[in-house]
Amino acid sequence: MVGSVKKVLSGFAFIDKNWGGVYRGGSYLLIGPRKSGRTLIGLQFALESARTGETCVYFTIMRPKDLMIQAASLNFDIQYYMNQNLIIVVRVAPPNEIYDMYNPDDYLVEYFNDILTVINQYHPTRIIFDEITPFVGFRNLDYLRNTFLHTIEAIEERDITSLFIISEPATQKAYSIVEGISQFVTGIIHLKKETGKERLQGGIVTITPNVGHTEGEFSSEYRIVPNKGVTTEFIKEPLPTEEYDNSFTKTKTRNFTTPTRVEMPSEPYAFSNVYNYQDFLLILNNQIALYKSTGQSFNLVAFRLDPVAQVRGLLTINQLQNAIRLSTSKRDKICVIENKVLVLLVKGSLKGVVDLITNVQNNLPSKDPAYLNAVIDYISIFNLTVDESIENAESMMEFVLSAETSSTKAYQPLNKFIG
Repeated sequence: MVGSVKKVLSGFAFIDKNWGGVYRGGSYLLIGPRKSGRTLIGLQFALESARTGETCVYFTIMRPKDLMIQAASLNFDIQYYMNQNLIIVVRVAPPNEIYDMYNPDDYLVEYFNDILTVINQYHPTRIIFDEITPFVGFRNLDYLRNTFLHTIEAIEERDITSLFIISEPATQKAYSIVEGISQFVTGIIHLKKETGKERLQGGIVTITPNVGHTEGEFSSEYRIVPNKGVTTEFIKEPLPTEEYDNSFTKTKTRNFTTPTRVEMPSEPYAFSNVYNYQDFLLILNNQIALYKSTGQSFNLVAFRLDPVAQVRGLLTINQLQNAIRLSTSKRDKICVIENKVLVLLVKGSLKGVVDLITNVQNNLPSKDPAYLNAVIDYISIFNLTVDESIENAESMMEFVLSAETSSTKAYQPLNKFIG
């Protein structure tokens, strides 16, 4: 990526309002089911680029006429910008015929190489790939991840902002595919349609950062509105939520209509650095082996939540996990075990641990001082730095998980670290 990193408007007001736009040279993944508004957001993204006089390449599997009709629903004359070479529409035929071949993966790689070929021809500032689903059906998921990573790194090095659109995964393999590529993008946009309300043409949109966008994750109701496209700016029905008084007992219900950070269901592609216990052990063993061969240190930090916090309605383990996820980079790894959230800080240091703890506090459900003073009493921390005495992941995990019952009381209150 060249030059200083700055933000540019995305064309989707919800992102522009809450994140201040998208990063120039950043990569974004848009996930959603059919007829959820995915293509409209892609066109809004393209239109914003064209309006500023920048070139956008739009890869599509749609017929050109259908794409023009979709654009017209936004009051967007895409042909006008095509005539000025500000929007380059590249139709890509789905590779349906190759899946019966012995090894289709090698052929699918060529589609990703073609993206770079087109980019080198037109030198755009943005690209949209609508949609990439037919081109990611690799048999070898590691091969897919490496191919996708190579592609977006090559795009980012040219300071091009990219948006890849993919279908909502419906099978376990599809989940694995989406999870595999989502870990490499700057941010994720997720559209979920409201069940039983098809006529309303809308649902819930969630934007989740992987890198940067320290404003955090946001979620809101959205609608598809004629001449506007996908928008969160419409008259909404009030949504109930609960307030707490200073004793943190439920007191009353109020209404709100503005977007807010919310705790979303655990979905593989939304929590791309959260792993199950067995996968976490494997990663930890690899990190120990790297330490023994290169000396690269790392930290294993455990956050323990007192169950009383959930009983009192202050904080759940899922809320703590979400705060920790928002406070880590995608290279760090997370695992939840009962009432503990473990974080593998790949580039370990005491400063990194303190920064993590401070960021977790900032990402808790509320920043109200009375709430924070109450909740931090129920969170304790144990930090373990790798050394030569560590033999393997199992012994390291056993040491961390048994620390709370040791006579040394290794778990320390959160406020000891944050002052």
